[in-house]
Amino acid sequence: MMIPAGKIACPTDFSEAALLGVQHATDLAKHFRAELCLVNIVPELPTLTNDAEWVLKAPDKRLLHAEAEQNLRNLATSIELNQGIRVGTIVGHGDPASEIVQIAPDECADMIVIATHGNTGWRHVAFGSVAERVVCLARCPVTFPAAEAGHAVAQAVTANRSSA
Repeated sequence: MMIPAGKIACPTDFSEAALLGVQHATDLAKHFRAELCLVNIVPELPTLTNDAEWVLKAPDKRLLHAEAEQNLRNLATSIELNQGIRVGTIVGHGDPASEIVQIAPDECADMIVIATHGNTGWRHVAFGSVAERVVCLARCPVTFPAAEAGHAVAQAVTANRSSA
């Protein structure tokens, strides 16, 4: 099934797996002559306690935001120059899955392309899957490239949800 898209949201954490998702999103954006919206979510920082024994130097949220913005801008510029498509960027804050499914409609995205890190077993149980939660929560089509035998295989999942 071909899903025409005018705008594609693509979250990335800049990992190797996420960059596979960005490449897949870029290919789709070129195919559909769509705009690409790169998204990075800065997770919530742990709450600090007043306990003097507790030692944790939490990074400054502003610095994390600025770093995410710069990384997104660099990636967007590279894609625009090399692929000739329009690329926007958004930095969100909070729970990654919740933020991604909120940003997509806010940006009028017709589709979300998200990579999966491929965790299985205890890692999947312990850390969950942002991609899996996005598929369950999204109200637009979601596609994700899966690494299989050394090459990317695109798997499309359409999340059809009625408006509540």
